[in-house]
Amino acid sequence: QTTNRPLAQQPGLFQSLRVSRLLLVATACATLLLAGCRGFGPSNERMWSSDQTLLSTADFQGDRVTVHNIRNCAYTTADDYILRYYDQTFDLREIQSVDLIVIPFADMPQLAHVMLSFGFEGDKYVCISIEIRRERGETYSVSGALLSQFELMYVVGDERDLIQLRSIYRLDDVYVYRTRVTPEQARKMFVEMLQRANKLAASPEYYHVITNNCTTNVVNHINKLWPNRIAYNYQVLLPGYSDLLAYSLGLIETEGSFAETRAAARVNKRVYEHRDEPEFSRLIRER
Repeated sequence: QTTNRPLAQQPGLFQSLRVSRLLLVATACATLLLAGCRGFGPSNERMWSSDQTLLSTADFQGDRVTVHNIRNCAYTTADDYILRYYDQTFDLREIQSVDLIVIPFADMPQLAHVMLSFGFEGDKYVCISIEIRRERGETYSVSGALLSQFELMYVVGDERDLIQLRSIYRLDDVYVYRTRVTPEQARKMFVEMLQRANKLAASPEYYHVITNNCTTNVVNHINKLWPNRIAYNYQVLLPGYSDLLAYSLGLIETEGSFAETRAAARVNKRVYEHRDEPEFSRLIRER
């Protein structure tokens, strides 16, 4: 549920911010201890969950980039799937748009998963999701993410995989917002994120729920390309408010108030209706 009250009057936000700052300090020593227990640092050499075994990487040649290991699983449940990957070459001159995708946590809506989807000519999309990299049998937990229990990975995936997994099979709310970036800005962002994926393939890092998560990495990419565009505030620390932040900064196309914009951005019904359509990505964006 959204509200148009001033931020200072919204309950719980600043209390959550104070708690998060305390947690950041309190977990520093525990993070170092856990790193020692896991082998003195992050690694790409573990027994990974099958859907996260392969890392996405990119090869650049002028205006063209070939992305390896684009994930496109076919799901029957959230945990049962046919594992599929493909490689694809993109012409960077054909990139047109970037969409912000926000998936709030059902039991803690102040937190959310954030993804970006890049649109190319012909309604072709490829999505980048910054996630924990799970070992076999591991599941996400806030405490584990605070204690750097997980490595960080950039999953480059087909929208049928990354959006349908969350909307249809995990039953999460999914919001897709068209940003106001230009094609040139979209190209810079796409290249920057793929270069970061290459870096992680060579030099792994720990995921951290406060300092190195999906939202902080997106903000870092934006601020690297356009310095000081987004301040590090509670809406970054609590990514369930990231769409509100994007709205307030004029970064996304709007449909009136924030509540109206958010309602229009929810794609769950369209994702289910068009799940098997060849033009899935175009159809879920039709309003």
